[in-house]
Amino acid sequence: MNQKDKPLTIGQFAALHGINKKTLMWYDEIGLFGPASVNPENGYRCYNYHQSPMLETILLLRELEVPIPVIQDFMKNRSAENLKELLDKEMADLDLRITHLQALRTTLSAHRRNMATLLTMDLSEISVIEKKERCLVTVEISKDTTYEEEVELITSETEKYRLGRLHHATYGSMIPVSSLISGNFDDYTKLFIEIPLLTYREGLHLAPGGRYLRAFHKGDLAGIPRRYEALFAYAENRDLALHGFSYEMGINETVVDRIEDYIVQIEIPVLG
Repeated sequence: MNQKDKPLTIGQFAALHGINKKTLMWYDEIGLFGPASVNPENGYRCYNYHQSPMLETILLLRELEVPIPVIQDFMKNRSAENLKELLDKEMADLDLRITHLQALRTTLSAHRRNMATLLTMDLSEISVIEKKERCLVTVEISKDTTYEEEVELITSETEKYRLGRLHHATYGSMIPVSSLISGNFDDYTKLFIEIPLLTYREGLHLAPGGRYLRAFHKGDLAGIPRRYEALFAYAENRDLALHGFSYEMGINETVVDRIEDYIVQIEIPVLG
């Protein structure tokens, strides 16, 4: 007898494929995958090596979380064409999941970076840093925009980009450098949403890459103007020309309860 034709017990066949024999029993019960034969004397299920490719296909589809009814339908209509069609769909779904996980990892890295900054930061320090170019989703606001309206605007944009959860992105506000120079420290014109792995398309805001002036403010937001005054004094002393927008973002909302402990990160592009 060819070794590949030799009957295998349910335990041996399950071990060969790294699964529990109860899984094989269940597959048999629901008519998805049965044994090659059943011992008429004791009712024991017997399998053979030639059934392995079929079982591995089922296990692959299950690993991809394909519903049992879909697999059952395929098994009743097995063909190269049907398998290709099924795998095409699953590969497309898998690509979406991979993209989502990559974006989620980018978000986690940003949060982790913020926590690391909190543990090592000197709140009095003003520094020049390098940043990569970023694509931001923005919504227009003014002094008359209410908090409720801001929430509606953000909600609308998150739905448009299918974020699913607010924690899948980071959020902040933007104020023109020209307004800050004029002393209009409350002239916020945009809210921004930074979505991981977002590529540029028409309508998005492009935050430039290059040098940025960075500082932090802790406590009541009414004290931010004084921090900006210190920022501009620092820039003037070092002949740094600031331009574009100032990007403000809270970096510790998840670990504080009091406004006195709230920390805002301020970043302004340096010209040239």
